[in-house]
Amino acid sequence: MSPDRNAPRPSGRLSRRRLLGWSTLAATALPAGVLIPAGAAGAAAPGSAAPRSAGDSIETSYQRAFQDTVAADPTVRRHTVAGREILYRPRQLLVAPPDLQRVQSRLRGWGYQVTEGVGFAGVRRLLFTQEVDVPGVVTKLRDPQQWPGQPVPLVQPHHVLVGFGNIMGNPGAPPRPAAALPAPDPSRLGEGAGVTVGVCDTGIWRRAGTVHPQWLGGSYLPETDDEDALYLSADLLALQGGHGTFVAGLVRQAAPGVRFDPETALSPTGVGDEETLTAALGRLGPEVAIVNLSLGYFTHDDQPPLPVANALAALPDRVAVVAAAGNAGTARRSWPAALPGVLAVAAVAPGGSGPVPAPYSGFGSWVDACALGDRTSTYVDGELRLPGQPALLFHGFAAWVGTSFATAHVAGRLAALMTATGLDATDAQAALLAGPPWHPDYGVLVG
Repeated sequence: MSPDRNAPRPSGRLSRRRLLGWSTLAATALPAGVLIPAGAAGAAAPGSAAPRSAGDSIETSYQRAFQDTVAADPTVRRHTVAGREILYRPRQLLVAPPDLQRVQSRLRGWGYQVTEGVGFAGVRRLLFTQEVDVPGVVTKLRDPQQWPGQPVPLVQPHHVLVGFGNIMGNPGAPPRPAAALPAPDPSRLGEGAGVTVGVCDTGIWRRAGTVHPQWLGGSYLPETDDEDALYLSADLLALQGGHGTFVAGLVRQAAPGVRFDPETALSPTGVGDEETLTAALGRLGPEVAIVNLSLGYFTHDDQPPLPVANALAALPDRVAVVAAAGNAGTARRSWPAALPGVLAVAAVAPGGSGPVPAPYSGFGSWVDACALGDRTSTYVDGELRLPGQPALLFHGFAAWVGTSFATAHVAGRLAALMTATGLDATDAQAALLAGPPWHPDYGVLVG
């Protein structure tokens, strides 16, 4: 964790006039980060795996590889009802503490054998002694007819999350090898200075500061438990190994003076769950002013997730949280982006006369901002192999597409706005979002 603390920020609330003034500054006066031309396809909609074909695109091969990994994971289950897809942990039920006893009693009355496991993030965990249809049990427990004269209990599956990604995978296309970025512009080194961004992701490459001294060196405190275990063997990369290092580099491109605190919430394959995410949030240092969550998931019945809502509510009041809207190309709410107060970020793509909505991006009234999703950043050394495709060889830099990367850019620009205005993170967020929406269901465009 980074040892630095943010400089004191003004504590007063902002008037609408001041918000609009700062919003204009955010839109016009701050230099934009490094962008690259579009070139990768968006994520495809999830579905059941089909037989492999010699003509599979690299995007299809990447998505299939992830689906195969999930299918082989004994700790992940897929609920595949169309439009209601989720990933979840088997035989686990999460319950709000006040509802625990009556839920236990009802389950036992229905013939289920359950024991109480170790809870987390303000929720209790019940463990079924054998495999059950957890989403089906949750649906039955949420039925008001089961609780005449009583409130419906707060229950949910223990959801699995991914580094966005569509519901069954990672970003729709793999990273692409790219040339090295030029050194940071010395005139921009003050942008984000004194601000620390928490990056809850796959962690950080052990050699990140050494290989990228100008971009990442000295900008974070290396700790063993923050390292990304990105290699399957030798230099063979896991499907999302290096995602956290890529995201950290984007935050620094958008605000070259910012520090960041990397925390591991996802495996190198890009899989985590509500427990790993809330644990990562709990490890963030007290100096963190902005939290970047380039990850997310869908929930059963599209209900707000109890443990993650609790964990975010426990953060200091002045911390801003920026999260990805997802790459499923749907208006279905993605969490934690759709939680109240979280800055939800969609992605745009270059068009003939300006940016256009990226076809893979999540969208809707719950989205607050958008930015270009196809970017080049700091990455790792290694080789990524996908079935039926030539090996991809990386030497420290890559290009990648997804709302993950639009999110990291917005988090960095938010830090830059803090130093440009002297605002704290939440006031800077309000200022950033005070301008007119760029496009219906995409929020404010952040350059």
